[in-house]
Amino acid sequence: MNKFVIVTDSSTDLPNDVAVSLNLEVLPLKFIFGEDVFPNYLDNRSMEPKAFYDRIRQGELPTTSQINVSDYEEALSPILESGKDVLILAFSSALSGTYNSARIAKEELEKKYPKRKIALVDTKAASLGEGLIVYLAAQEASKGKSLEEVFKYVETIKLNVAHWFTVNDISHLKRGGRISGVAAFVAKAININPVLHVDNEGRLISRMKVVGRKKAVMSLFHKMKETYDPSLSKTVFISHGDDLEQALHLKDMIEKELDATVEIVNFVGPVIGAHSGPGTIALFFLATSR
Repeated sequence: MNKFVIVTDSSTDLPNDVAVSLNLEVLPLKFIFGEDVFPNYLDNRSMEPKAFYDRIRQGELPTTSQINVSDYEEALSPILESGKDVLILAFSSALSGTYNSARIAKEELEKKYPKRKIALVDTKAASLGEGLIVYLAAQEASKGKSLEEVFKYVETIKLNVAHWFTVNDISHLKRGGRISGVAAFVAKAININPVLHVDNEGRLISRMKVVGRKKAVMSLFHKMKETYDPSLSKTVFISHGDDLEQALHLKDMIEKELDATVEIVNFVGPVIGAHSGPGTIALFFLATSR
């Protein structure tokens, strides 16, 4: 039995049953519509994903908030009290203050529990990219690996976890400051679908502009063909902003042509989806480099 617990956050976008089966402790970030604040639990108890995306389609503009220090302290203290150690796998520090909250909580709790170990990783990942790192880490832990061994494994592979995605409505990226207003106007006028990725610093970076939805989704597949490294892992995840049809189309292409298994297809959760919008398609796999 492992003497440590993997603690992560809801921006992993893992299905709740998977998180439960992996014995993860998952802290929720929050999403906000007007005055209403909703914790982003993986079981969608606050709001179903379809309802979330329908509200955006109807013109509502959600915001999000990070996990704070006290949230981490409240979640970690009982684990440490029980005599177990903790490995925290956190949402990219370039996209959220959640990692910094974890870092401060770690420093405070190490003073209170000097005999316990608390390891912290900035995954520099988001959505099911972070989820893939957490999933692989939990699999290593299930083999009886120590906290130190799993920590080292995660640090070794995290920059091999490729994140490629395209958005259906560029205005959400504009609102989040990812692209300029002029670029957004031109893109919408001529049906440009930007293709982005998460870089080694954990930032969202626009990599190319593709005319048309089908070509944009196909470009994700081509990026995987170029850089996929099955020697690291053959596990692939896909997330989507309420467009299951395109997600399954991408899954079929991958499994027909590549030696890979799409283990999870799931919604882009509301914390990530607030910034990427409805119709996002995102692909995550182990690559020679991000």
